[in-house]
This record gives sequence, structure tokens and C-alpha cells, in this order.
Amino acid sequence: MSVSRIPFGLASILLLLSPTGELPVGAEPAAASREGDVAAISADTFLNSLGINIHVAQGYPASNYIEPLRYIGVRNVRDSAGHLAGLLRLHEETGVKIDLLLWCEFGSEISASLQLASAGALLALEGPNEPNNFQIKYNGATGGGKGSWLPVAQCQRDLYKIAKDNTVLRAYPVFGVSEGGAQPTNLGLQYLTIPAGAGTEMPDGTQYADYANVHNYVSSTKRSLYTDNQAWQAADPVLDDVWDGLYGEYGLTWRSHFKGYTEAQLKSLPRVTTETGWDTHANPGGQSVQGKVLVNTYLSQFKRGWSYTFIYELVDGEGSEGEQGLYTVHYVPKLAATYVHNLTSILAAKGTGTSPGHLNYAIPSMPDTVHDLLLQKGNGAFELVVWGEAVNQSNEIVLNFGTSHKTVKVYDVTTTTDPVRTYKDVRSLPLVISDHAMIIEVID
Repeated sequence: MSVSRIPFGLASILLLLSPTGELPVGAEPAAASREGDVAAISADTFLNSLGINIHVAQGYPASNYIEPLRYIGVRNVRDSAGHLAGLLRLHEETGVKIDLLLWCEFGSEISASLQLASAGALLALEGPNEPNNFQIKYNGATGGGKGSWLPVAQCQRDLYKIAKDNTVLRAYPVFGVSEGGAQPTNLGLQYLTIPAGAGTEMPDGTQYADYANVHNYVSSTKRSLYTDNQAWQAADPVLDDVWDGLYGEYGLTWRSHFKGYTEAQLKSLPRVTTETGWDTHANPGGQSVQGKVLVNTYLSQFKRGWSYTFIYELVDGEGSEGEQGLYTVHYVPKLAATYVHNLTSILAAKGTGTSPGHLNYAIPSMPDTVHDLLLQKGNGAFELVVWGEAVNQSNEIVLNFGTSHKTVKVYDVTTTTDPVRTYKDVRSLPLVISDHAMIIEVID
């Protein structure tokens, strides 16, 4: 489809407040109300949810990743155990934790998991990756593809048991098989624990995982598109659409239509996304759109209940062909790397000890393509993230506070890590929101 892109930068912000911070005529704030008293979430909790796929296990030197990971500021990476020393070095140099992808070779993989845990580098254990595309061998049998998935189910079951029987590993979550909705027969992989009366081939009570695991690519694996609310819809836990979402893996499986959780259950199901991404060549919009969409994806996923979100991938062409990376093949940062860096840098904790509080604010008549997330840093500053997902238009909104705030700073993740405007004694803030994220920092 043809896309009319809105340029990034100060011109796209169109702040309606005057440079002095005075309110324009008619912009009196709404009265404070209990409805506007919003509980903040720790900014650290959000930052701890951000991840990205790397490929040390495929032979790419860990040293190549150190500066890129430091720059973008994500706190988790996903990889296999093929080069453990490289993963340990990345943790030592950048602080990242590892979602360890296991391929049912438990002798070496459990040993690697324990070494990562001992170093404080382990985030989670993950079952086989996309068995519909990558077959596994377990207990002398081959599983996955269009053949039997029984070895896949047995591997995932045994992974869970091994982890929970281990005095060290039991503290770490187990992520389920990705693309479990492709199972050709009903082995119950659409459940974390198979409930009584499910009628599956594996017995009732079989435990597979602590978290559902989905590859709900925001770019859509079914057709290339760029539409309003694309990241928001891809994160929807019950939407059955072009995104390979939670519903098609754990609600009604997409290949053979086995029933799993109800829509009500899906909304509260513990879940992670271990792959999502945007290709700067194959998908619309080039680098600018990739960067905006991926930042919107991190925000939308967290807002809609995903505990972790891993972008695929850090560097172009390393795990597969294409340009899904935040960096080129020559390790040059693309705009996506810059935008994610700006996001994480603005939200990075400064000071510790403050528990998240409440901020009284409201956005009357908020358009359905505008979303908000209230975070708070350890130093007490509120960080209200407001992002737009309107592809071809902008939306005028007014942010009303219940009281006057001493200092309000406005950031735009597509420009710099510095505020684009600073205001004093603010009670109401009109903004124009288009297709990307802005951060309103409130300091008293």
C-alpha cells in the first residue's frame, strides 16, 4: 500500500504551548478527579521487559555485540548455548541477561544454564524454537515439521520437570515452545498445564511452561502492511488476524484448530514474545518506520500484558536473510537503534528507593490511535509515555493534570535524548501526536 509518511523531528511534534509555557486561550485544565488518579509502574520494570535476538551460538563474535547492546540499552538477549563463553562475556560487559533457547540436548544445555545462573546472567529457559520450521531430535526420535510432534511435547515436558526439580533452576521461568499452534495432532501444547478433561494425547496435568511463547511479528508474516494501530493490534491477546498472535497459538490452534484457553483466560495468561520485528527492505517505510514501529511495539506489548518482548534481530542477516536488524551487516546503527537508544536513555533510572506512586492526569476524548503508559523513575520523576499509531494523520490531544506541576519536560524519541521543550508551572499540555512515542516528564 502507498504510505504518506510524517517526517520525524521537531516539526512533527507541533507542540501547542507557547515557548514561555503559558496556556493558550481556552485551555483551562479539567478539575481533578479520582478517575484521573493513575498508578505508575516502575520504569525499571518496563526496561527489564525489553529484549533482542542475537546469534553468538551461530558463530558471530560476542565482541561484535558489546557496543551495540550498550547503545540500545535493552536488558535481555535471546540465544542458544553454543558459545557459552560469549554469552558470559556479554553479560559481564553489558549486564544483559540471557533467555537461553534449548534444543533438547539437556546434558550440555542444563550445564550451561547453571553456569549462566551462577554468573547472574540467566533470565529464562525456553523450549524448542518453531518446530514447524526446525525439527528436533529427542530420545532417539525426530519431531516437528509435518510429522509427529510427540518428541517436541516430551522434550518440553521434560525441560519443565528438570528445571523445577533443580534447586537452582527452579527459580527461573520456563518459556513454552514457539509456534505450538502448528502441532498436527493434539498434544496439548496450547496449554501451560494440560487441564482435566482436555482430551489431548498427552495426559491431563502435563506441565509444559510458566509462560506462553508467541512470535507475533508486528510486520505480519501473512502479508506486508502498515496500518493504524499496527503494534497495538499485534499485541492484542485475543485478536485473530494477520498477526501470529496468542489466540492462534493458545486459544484455537491455527493449523488443526484444537481448542485451548478461552478469550477471558488468554487476557490474563502469562506470556512472552520471543520474536517480533520489521524489515527495512521487505516492509513499508524504510528505517524511519521500522524505528517508530519497533518502539511502539515495545510499549504496546508491555501495556497489553506481555512480560518480555524480544525484537528479531540485532544485526541484519545474521539469523536469517533480510534486513530486520537494528544494525546493518556492517554494524552501523539504523534509525531503529537510535530510537530505542533514546527511549531507554530517557527512561533510565536516576536515583533509587522511590516506590511507584500516582499521578493525577487525564486525556479527554483520547483517539483510539493514541496510547499512554505511566512510568516512574527511582528519583521520583514521572515519565508519561504517549505514543501514536496513526499512519497518515495527526491527533490533537490535551493532557490535563489535576494540579500544577513545577517542571514538565517533553521528549521525542525520534530526535534526541534531550527535552525538546521544558515548561514551568504546568496544569494542561496540548500536544499533537502522530505515529511515534513522546515522553512527558513531570518533576515536582
